[in-house]
Amino acid sequence: MHTTTKDELESVMRRAHAAYLEARAVSPGVRASWLGAVADALDSRAEELVPLAHEESRLPDGRLRGELGRTTFQLRLLAQEVIRGELLDATLDHADDAWGMGPRPDIRRVNVPLGVVGVFGASNFPFAFSVMGGDSAAGLAAGCAVVHKVHEAHPALGLRTAEIVVDALRAAGAPDGLFAAVTGREIGNDLVDHPLTAAIGFTGSTRVGRMLMERAQARPVPIPFYGELGSINPVFVTPAAWDARRDQIAREYVGSFTLGSGQFCTKPGLLLVPSLEEEAAATLRDAVAEVAAAPMLSERLASGFVDARDEMASREGVATVAPGGRGEAPAPALLSAPVEAVLSDPAILREEMFGPASIVVTYEDVAQLEKVVDLLEGQLTASVHAEEGEDVSDLLAALERVSGRLIWNAWPTGVTVTYAQHHGGPFPATTSPGSTSVGTAAPRRFTRPVAYQGVPDSHLPPALQEANPWRITRRVDGVWQVP
Repeated sequence: MHTTTKDELESVMRRAHAAYLEARAVSPGVRASWLGAVADALDSRAEELVPLAHEESRLPDGRLRGELGRTTFQLRLLAQEVIRGELLDATLDHADDAWGMGPRPDIRRVNVPLGVVGVFGASNFPFAFSVMGGDSAAGLAAGCAVVHKVHEAHPALGLRTAEIVVDALRAAGAPDGLFAAVTGREIGNDLVDHPLTAAIGFTGSTRVGRMLMERAQARPVPIPFYGELGSINPVFVTPAAWDARRDQIAREYVGSFTLGSGQFCTKPGLLLVPSLEEEAAATLRDAVAEVAAAPMLSERLASGFVDARDEMASREGVATVAPGGRGEAPAPALLSAPVEAVLSDPAILREEMFGPASIVVTYEDVAQLEKVVDLLEGQLTASVHAEEGEDVSDLLAALERVSGRLIWNAWPTGVTVTYAQHHGGPFPATTSPGSTSVGTAAPRRFTRPVAYQGVPDSHLPPALQEANPWRITRRVDGVWQVP
């Protein structure tokens, strides 16, 4: 595969910046049409893209088709948001001499796109978090240009997807350079450093994410770095829920942590239960044994997973319930530990095993659960399984401090694309806990607000003009107005 040169990156960045300057002022309808054109093009090439994705990722056909469908659904959903204009957060305050704190001038605020966004795709989702995944779709929806750094795990798929996206945008009338793809690890560093890069979107490991975040902050002009890095996604089960639904919870838990060979960012890495008697352990072993071993995304990931699993199994107090396997398709593994071991060695709670393995932690008193929460790092999700009428408000309040999404009597591995979704959390789950990489709020990361005070109507951007020529939803003098 050709590696992008520094000169080629320079050309890409200059064309992307020029495209951003042209695209930033287009109407919502035009911008939405570009997103729709990309979605249509990707859907039309499914029979080409899915086999290519399977060849490079080893993921099954059904999973890949569902992921591609998720990707194009997300583009169309964001297109609808663009047309409504809610991403702009257009707010108009007319001059008011009787304003409570004294005369108020005419002041109007709108979100504007940042510029050229650099996006690093993920290895575990070749469509949904890759070339035209969440970050790229959000950047285009925000009005930015996007330069995507293709992941080494699926280079042929990445480049072909990028070609389809570029052709679709060109056919839809978008400015040349609005989207581009680059390759090579060093070029990734150069993309972060480039003076025309206005923000970075990243999904990947904590190690690489932290390195790139520090690089983004060390620039002469630091830029926002929106990284999704890692999460353990603990699941807390109350004694009442364990008594009432032990076998169901055990089997659903195994199904969740082995889904996709455990290579989901929302895989539950911890299950906290009041006891693990032999009958429950047998249920878990049986459920694990029923899961067919599947190839991981790469030999490197499989090797790293086995090393992390074995290191965890060797920690004091950690026992093996199901040993798992080795090779490129390791059988799932399940470990266990008493809460005392976890409280004395918090690394058991924090070390991510990226693959089909998880830990069952047994506690003796529900009061110990909040002590466990205090030792957790930032999480994308935290789940609670409880029975109707139980008071777990203190536990939920504690989990709210460390998690971006709280889940009740369900499992974290589903991350639907919708209006209320928040796929984020305190560090190290993400580098920006106030933002999401999934859902209709995602494009807001790649915008910033600008207020216009006393500016004549003829010089205002269309989103703030009195006549509302774009017919978007706006807040006028404190009241939301929907055209």
